Amino acid sequence: MKDQELLRYSRHILLEEIGIEGQEKLRAARMLIIGAGGLGSPVALYLAAAGVGQITLCDGDEVDLTNLQRQILHDSGSIGQAKVLSGQRRLAAINPEVRVVPLARRLASEELMELVAENDLVLDCCDNFATRHAVNRACVRHRRPLVSGAAIRFDAQVTVFDPRRADSPCYQCLFGEGQDLEETRCATMGVFAPLVGIVGSIQAAEALKLICGAGTSLVGRLLLVDGRNMTFRELRLGRDSSCAVCGGPGGPAP
Repeated sequence: MKDQELLRYSRHILLEEIGIEGQEKLRAARMLIIGAGGLGSPVALYLAAAGVGQITLCDGDEVDLTNLQRQILHDSGSIGQAKVLSGQRRLAAINPEVRVVPLARRLASEELMELVAENDLVLDCCDNFATRHAVNRACVRHRRPLVSGAAIRFDAQVTVFDPRRADSPCYQCLFGEGQDLEETRCATMGVFAPLVGIVGSIQAAEALKLICGAGTSLVGRLLLVDGRNMTFRELRLGRDSSCAVCGGPGGPAP
């Protein structure tokens, strides 16, 4: 590690749970972020600042004026630009040592599978159930940890699914595909701006911990955030033995 890197990451290196070995693991890590909006913004900023070696940003949208209330990865000069290119520019300014791969499109199933296989960890920062289920299937197939977050109005949730662990549920165990779930979007329902910052920061923390092997992850625990009253609740999650994605008689799909 170069002298400048030792200085840049010195506050991490001072932590016994991370140290130089953990920082080297971060530098070697490749992470895939699905969504460069409200949640993806703090996630990407903290991962880049922490020195994650490669960050792949995936989002098919462009920056809109209404995004700027909460999507801190972007600024007024980014309006009309692809979010991933705006994000790439911002992350390069924060840490030029990090390689940022921008993908300005929605991923087809086959491409998503390949991308998940190429990365060490995936962060779900998207805003729709279809994408979340597709990402979950790919993570289970390739045994990649998935850090999942969601926020709407004043309410949010965050958890970790880790297919490498026999006791870990997957996203399908929690929200079965095909269930009659209401798809709510901040474009119509609104979202409290700092809430996505809180949840995105937790997602980034969980991702860094998983790579470094520090602390205890949120696997098997769903953290619920009430931003209106600033309270946190925790629900225990179990693996569904009949889950079509990670459970059942045949186990996870090969």
